[in-house]
Amino acid sequence: MFDAEKFIKKAVDAIKSEVNGKAVIATSGGVDSTVAAKIGSMALGKNLVAIYVDTGYMRKGEDEKVKKIIERMDIKLHYVDASDEFYRALAGIKDPERKRKIIGEKFIRVFEREASKENAEYLIQGTIAPDWIESGGGLRDTIKSHHNVGGLPIDMNLKIVEPLRDLYKDEVRRVARALKLEVAERQPFPGPGLAIRIMGEATAEKAKVIREACYIVEEEIEKAVKEEKMSEPWQYFAVLLPVKTVGVHGDKRAYGYTIAIRSVESVDAMTADFSKIPYEVLDQISTRMTNEMKEVNRIIYDITNKPPGTVEWE
Repeated sequence: MFDAEKFIKKAVDAIKSEVNGKAVIATSGGVDSTVAAKIGSMALGKNLVAIYVDTGYMRKGEDEKVKKIIERMDIKLHYVDASDEFYRALAGIKDPERKRKIIGEKFIRVFEREASKENAEYLIQGTIAPDWIESGGGLRDTIKSHHNVGGLPIDMNLKIVEPLRDLYKDEVRRVARALKLEVAERQPFPGPGLAIRIMGEATAEKAKVIREACYIVEEEIEKAVKEEKMSEPWQYFAVLLPVKTVGVHGDKRAYGYTIAIRSVESVDAMTADFSKIPYEVLDQISTRMTNEMKEVNRIIYDITNKPPGTVEWE
């Protein structure tokens, strides 16, 4: 039986033993990185600095949310707008594995720059078990390279510390509840962000489209949950497909993007079932997207479980 309180004490002691000096914590505002930040802060106090990187592929309003979360935890924060840097690095890149590895390396380069300003030699990450399991290695096949595992450059000069490495998502949430963190029930968001919810090249234009589409999905599902029309799924978002289709806006021909809605039920992220969202909720999402987003004219719903699919499309 997993004991969150015992885990917290053990993790704090381990960081105190492993880290000699200052460390930076890669934070995204998600449950994994926030739990790692809190445990790191308990172990290192003012010797911990949080780094939040705006890659240009973050959710709508995410910057302000993360700043407030970290401020309330009383941890020093470096906010870095590296969106142009990430857009340039991913220009012309369509292969999902290359995307993830480029993003992973780019994150490390930003962390290295920020760590040098603090004379920090250690990087704490919120890596959890599914990250390194799916990234492959040894006898494990590579399902997809998680940016914080498979995307780490060989020549990085920071020492990695991963206090949550052996935990699964349900266990991380139990630790978050024990720590009384406001993000304990927040739905997962991938480290590479919206870049892997854009099939094909992840341009700034497409990032703007998928950011708004994800926002509509989240807002409508959360509204339906509050109105007791459905239970809250484990994760829900939109995906921008690399195809355009013919449609009609008003009385005029339209040629726009296709958006897929993805919503799943899971416990540990290793397996998942697609959500049975009520048709009226799907109808509302579709209506809003096609009315509010003139670039979009077709909406589909993904009914694939994991396996054979993964939760994210890339």
